[in-house]
Amino acid sequence: MNPGLLRDRITIQAPSNVQDETGQMLATWTTIAQVWASIKHVSGISAIKAGMDTSSVKASIRIRHRSGINAGMRVLHGATVYSIEAVIPDGQRTFIDLVSVVKNATT
Repeated sequence: MNPGLLRDRITIQAPSNVQDETGQMLATWTTIAQVWASIKHVSGISAIKAGMDTSSVKASIRIRHRSGINAGMRVLHGATVYSIEAVIPDGQRTFIDLVSVVKNATT
């Protein structure tokens, strides 16, 4: 894999629960890794649902191969939050593609 193609610095996060001072469990995100990636926006759609303007952008985020990443995690790139829907490895364990969606995207 040509490392020059990985130009976007991203943060990968996993959902987690933490306990606050009162003992309540709070849903939060834990940073798993910060890596270089190539982000390609594949498609997008805009619609009106329940009187609200909504949009969704599908993206493919390619990173070097690593284990421990799965659907349900998320990727942060600047102010954009991508929800990971699927993880697709290549056959040679060189890279993985994170099939992701940005909801209410403005990109």
